[in-house]
Amino acid sequence: MQVSMRIAKRVTNRLSSLFSGVANETANATAKRRRRLQAGYSLMEVLIAVAIIATLAALVAPRLFGQLDSSRQAAALTQIRMVETALDTMRLDLGRYPSQDEGLALLVAPSADVGGSWNGPYMDGGLPQDPWGRPYQYEAGEDLSRRGRVISFGADGEPGGEGLNADIDPRRVDQPADGIG
Repeated sequence: MQVSMRIAKRVTNRLSSLFSGVANETANATAKRRRRLQAGYSLMEVLIAVAIIATLAALVAPRLFGQLDSSRQAAALTQIRMVETALDTMRLDLGRYPSQDEGLALLVAPSADVGGSWNGPYMDGGLPQDPWGRPYQYEAGEDLSRRGRVISFGADGEPGGEGLNADIDPRRVDQPADGIG
């Protein structure tokens, strides 16, 4: 009887270790499956995040685009001042500013009536275009000993205008000193 008890005990131990291994494997598989299902974000979480980002973009974008337009006006004013400096340098060589017919092109290439006193080009890389992709306008002075006006017609490309469409002219009295107006 004792022998049969020992055998029964061994069989019981073996069976219980076998079943506990299967139970542990089943528990591990279930835990892995649960972790895999919980990994990542739900559709609702993703939609909420997208809605928050869209709301922030809708609030911030108009301010950024407003800054872009005002920075274009400031860049145009800076370029106009650069062109005026080149005109002043050319005047030192020629003794005069360009006529209306010669225009700003005289800064990069001599005209037929300039002679040998032209020491240009006075603008590296050619004449710049305004920040809206159009050429700057030149209005010769009444007397060629006085510098003419260099202007940009602004965002709309038409003379006059208000706000972002206003002409960019450093001589304009109502234009702020920083060129934004």
